Amino acid sequence: MAPSSSSVAASPLALDRRPQGRLDCDVLVVGGGAAGLAAACTAARQGLDVLLLERYGFCGGAAVAGFSGTVCGLYLARPGAAGGPEKVVHGFVDRFIAAMQRHGGLTEPVRYGDTYTLVHEPFAWRVAADDLLAEAGVRVLYHAQVIAALVEGGERVEGALVNTKQGRFEVRAKLTVDASGDADLFAMAGLATTVGDQGRVQNPTMIFRIAGVDVARFLGSYGPDSILPASVSTALAQANEIGQYWLPRHKIFLFPTPRAGELLCNCTRIMEPGGAELHPLVATELSRAETLGRRQARDYARFFRDHLTGCEQSYLLDTGVQVGIRQSRQIVGLQTLSNDDVVKGTKRADGIARSPWPIELHSGNKPRLSWLYDDYYDIPLGCFIPPQGEGLLAAGRCLSAEHEAMASARVTAQCFSYGHAIGHAAVLAVQDRLGVREIAPAAVRQRLMADGAVLTA
Repeated sequence: MAPSSSSVAASPLALDRRPQGRLDCDVLVVGGGAAGLAAACTAARQGLDVLLLERYGFCGGAAVAGFSGTVCGLYLARPGAAGGPEKVVHGFVDRFIAAMQRHGGLTEPVRYGDTYTLVHEPFAWRVAADDLLAEAGVRVLYHAQVIAALVEGGERVEGALVNTKQGRFEVRAKLTVDASGDADLFAMAGLATTVGDQGRVQNPTMIFRIAGVDVARFLGSYGPDSILPASVSTALAQANEIGQYWLPRHKIFLFPTPRAGELLCNCTRIMEPGGAELHPLVATELSRAETLGRRQARDYARFFRDHLTGCEQSYLLDTGVQVGIRQSRQIVGLQTLSNDDVVKGTKRADGIARSPWPIELHSGNKPRLSWLYDDYYDIPLGCFIPPQGEGLLAAGRCLSAEHEAMASARVTAQCFSYGHAIGHAAVLAVQDRLGVREIAPAAVRQRLMADGAVLTA
């Protein structure tokens, strides 16, 4: 017997009666992290009309919202960091470093195991990005969340549908750059993506800062290496074992920052107390990670105050605006950066970026670092171009790469390089009316080297 019409609950209508607007541009860049900033500024400096969309009220992506806090991937690695820092990555990142230095927002090179990194101040990053975007003439829409890809004929991405507090905007672009970090536009458009190692990704982390530190005494006790010594790992493991604190990760990284009396703390491993992993692409698990991350940060900060020299008067200053995501979706590209490419330091005639950074896998209580000594590898342009679809390029950590390769290629300096390259690729595509697979790597390389990048001959 069929139910009567009165017994069937009516489906609610999905309504948004706010007015919907339209914006047009040459290049739409989704995401204002290192890659998005570099892509937007690079394309706009060459005369294109560029619109950058960012879900927060500032640029910086994981580096600022997630407090990753360091510009990694600039310097060669050598055993014991012998010989001091030797910089091998250039291009847009040099422009960014100069802007940060004007705002007093960067340290000198800080030792990180067998290499070096720069530690940045998050507010300086925000204002440096504001300056660079304004100088380049980029239009910026903050507090803008992409909710759908605009796809013509099931094939060509024409832009995105964007939600703001004012209402929705249909943004039409000649070319779109997905610098979301999570390959959001690729997934929305139905283009192929992958997720980690058969779905398993590196664990999230909640990076935080502590203030009130006697940094001189701290460094005098533990040395200049931001990877703390085995004695601290042992103390963490013992305290975790007896249940005084929740400290599941024992190999930790603490960096002096540009601010006096402050340390940047990369030490949490966010998971359920029972050990279950949390996935950043599962909405409920990502929300849970935020709560557990703040809880874990408090316990690490308390341990530091109770046990580390120089931290006796320290206090937790702040956590990231959001949990730090190391890995989520990646695109399936024309080419895929392989694990062997990283380990062997593969050089390529179509390379548009280089990286000397180790494979840095975060899982268990001890992150694994696999160093590439006195060498670097190249990342090809094809890692950012889909084999199907038109009008869309990737930039940033969502490049096409195998799991362990991505654990090296995802860091900040390389994301600047990717954005720099994709900005030039976008100019070629728009000005010469090229399909994304018609963009010649040689032409992109030529533009990059004329714009300050140093690439393999």
